[in-house]
Amino acid sequence: MDSAELDALLTREGLALLESLGPVESTDDVARTVSRLRAAGHSPELVSAAVGQSRLRARGEAKFGPFASRMLFTRAGLEQATRMSVSAHHAHRMRAAGISHVADLGCGIGGDSLAFASVGLGVLAVDADAVTAALAAYNLAPFRQGEGPAVEVRSALAEDVDLAHVDAVWLDPARRTAGHGETSRVAASDYSPSLDWVFDLAARVPAGVKLGPGHDRNALPETDAARGWNVETQWISVDGSTVELVVWTGSLARPGVGRSALVLRGDAAHELAAAADTPDEPVRELGAFVHEPEGAVIRARLVGDVARALEAGPIAPGIAYLTGDVATTSPFVSSFRVRETLPADPKPLAKALRARGIGTLEIKKRGVDVDPAALRRRLSLKGDEAATLLLTRVGGKRLAILADRVPRG
Repeated sequence: MDSAELDALLTREGLALLESLGPVESTDDVARTVSRLRAAGHSPELVSAAVGQSRLRARGEAKFGPFASRMLFTRAGLEQATRMSVSAHHAHRMRAAGISHVADLGCGIGGDSLAFASVGLGVLAVDADAVTAALAAYNLAPFRQGEGPAVEVRSALAEDVDLAHVDAVWLDPARRTAGHGETSRVAASDYSPSLDWVFDLAARVPAGVKLGPGHDRNALPETDAARGWNVETQWISVDGSTVELVVWTGSLARPGVGRSALVLRGDAAHELAAAADTPDEPVRELGAFVHEPEGAVIRARLVGDVARALEAGPIAPGIAYLTGDVATTSPFVSSFRVRETLPADPKPLAKALRARGIGTLEIKKRGVDVDPAALRRRLSLKGDEAATLLLTRVGGKRLAILADRVPRG
């Protein structure tokens, strides 16, 4: 979206047109809708903006649920926005720490600011891009017009904002090239604002810093007792995907917690925390069960604690599959009951699966260079049975484990 499209959309006519549109999803739907609206005399800028927003609202439901139907987006802003289920946890942490007014620096379309405002925090939302800041202002309008704590939106550089009246900051440095559509990742050295500036601020003001889950752990700050600076690094998984890393500092970092993994599935939340990375259990031979830890647990290096709770151990050094004989599971893993081991080579594997009538196969891998989609095509699966195939490497050899998922409790 450019400024001309935004100007056309943020009018009485533009917003009324957007609200009148039904779902616009397929390419054919877009073509028909654009032709109809142009024939009705609407400007190209307005038609482009309204149809684009209708499509983005449909996609936005995955992150914002029913709230997406009254929000405005850019494609890049939606892709980079925090899921509402996650931002709600950020907001409740802020409130539990006694924060009353937070500056959201790099607010994007305002997803985290919405969560902060919804729990009664005052919010200063800032984005360097004028169009993005305008969309954030629209999305935050219900809170800006109410009688609760002040909610303000500005277009400015984070480095230029006066923070005298806030008691915490939320920082989401830009990790992609500028733009409202297709963007590409940049190196950590090119984040905006720079990580040096971000962590310097976070050492002076209680902060939450949102980063990609794969961020270099060696480049993360640690608690500095001499300076009285607490730091907690938290990885977050949502419905099986590891979505972000947050560095919490000052009063937002919990005493005695250096590492944590937050696992969200549906409406349920589970957390594992420790003072530091925990030691792994010894390697075990394949047992009756295999457990795959959540990505947040793996990245937080808390797999050892999960293994001990399950009376399990790694199937091989450096492989994040745990194995054991105890019939138990955990919210921090996906568990599988082992049927048998099969040949790992595709031809004999295909023959074995056909002999067992397996036509539906979930393929998972760790420690092996396998394309599950390509392997599936080579297997030519047929039959009415379903199973999971776990591909890994043990003792320098590939291992194929046929298993069944254990239902979550």
